[in-house]
Amino acid sequence: MKKMCAVYIMTNLRKSVLYTGVTSDIVARVNQHKSKEIKGFTQRYHVTNLVYYEQFSDIRYAITREKQIKAGSRQKKIDLIHSMNPSWKDLYEELA
Repeated sequence: MKKMCAVYIMTNLRKSVLYTGVTSDIVARVNQHKSKEIKGFTQRYHVTNLVYYEQFSDIRYAITREKQIKAGSRQKKIDLIHSMNPSWKDLYEELA
């Protein structure tokens, strides 16, 4: 599979935590979150479900979009997730 730059939002099983990130390889990065290889926030709060992503051809655009999403309220992030994934299913299988 071709690597794709992406901004993404992940959550835990209870959907009580939202994490926004950016990566040049979304499949590998989500796999790292799922296997808890990345120390810190996502490991501590068991953030393992990919619920939203946007793909980009250039990492600079992805970084700009990540900053826009992070600057928004929790409600704006929830609305964004609902626009793509109303059931909040884990989208990882679609990518892998």
